[in-house]
Amino acid sequence: MSKPKVAFYWCASCGGCEEAVVDLDEAVLKVVEAVDIVFWPCAMDFKREDVEKMADGAVTVAFINGAIRTSEQEEMAHLLRKKSQVVIAFGSCSHLGGIPGLACFYDRKAVLDRAYKEAPGLVNPEGTFPQEHSKVNGHELELPAFYDTVKALDDVIPVDYYLPGCPPTPNIISDALAAILAGKLPERGTVLAPDIALCEECPLADSKPERVLLKEFKRVHLHEIEPNTCLLAQGFLCMGPATRAGCGGRCIRAAMPCTGCFGPMSRVKDFGAKALSTIASLVDATDEADVQRVFDGIPDPGGTFYRYSLPSSLLKKGQ
Repeated sequence: MSKPKVAFYWCASCGGCEEAVVDLDEAVLKVVEAVDIVFWPCAMDFKREDVEKMADGAVTVAFINGAIRTSEQEEMAHLLRKKSQVVIAFGSCSHLGGIPGLACFYDRKAVLDRAYKEAPGLVNPEGTFPQEHSKVNGHELELPAFYDTVKALDDVIPVDYYLPGCPPTPNIISDALAAILAGKLPERGTVLAPDIALCEECPLADSKPERVLLKEFKRVHLHEIEPNTCLLAQGFLCMGPATRAGCGGRCIRAAMPCTGCFGPMSRVKDFGAKALSTIASLVDATDEADVQRVFDGIPDPGGTFYRYSLPSSLLKKGQ
């Protein structure tokens, strides 16, 4: 019997999801033995034409990480969808839009102006901008189109499963691979992580008081963290109550609050709104001035509550 054929592809993201595969450590050797990797440009010498030559459905499963920001990324997503039996949105950026999705607070022009006209230390007196089409020494050059907005993977193709996280942790990657190899994947559309709040698996759960009341929000670079006490109870903005479990509380074990990279649980339509309402319910203030003072401790609410999910939110541009 032939091995399952697996593809990996990297769209708009930092590359951490590719590193997460390597973080399987010695278990990655078992993966390599069990599957036939037929496309992984980041690690092996594969070309787009190699995928184009494959029969439709020839790839058992494609792991696509990263948001969709350019025409080339969208084209590759459609190509891998056509060639694959199963497509998995791998990591926060493909799942929800991720960190690149924060660019949805701006348009294409603002992003390019910042990069090519306004950035500190930039030297561009000719005002040169990247062009989709240009001619150089008699040759025509073409760059992918840079979209006006950032999209999650399921905005452009049907997605079968989602592996959350920035990046996904080795345990959920291993569990997903085991389910694929055993043919025991759940219903299509499932997020392959526990559908409970992170607080339920938090290593500091026993130190969380029955009711948390906050009179201020502390920033981690300005205050010392007590590593054995619930971070939210200490006043640090922790997204654990609104975030899906499955990561094992790795950030919290390193004395850092959860930032919400595993996204929402299944019953939540908008992660940012859920996180904001959860945190707001803990504020111990009724006077308008006191409420304002408390929330002054969150200087970037949009970037805080929608850090990973803006393209998938109700605030998404154009919706």
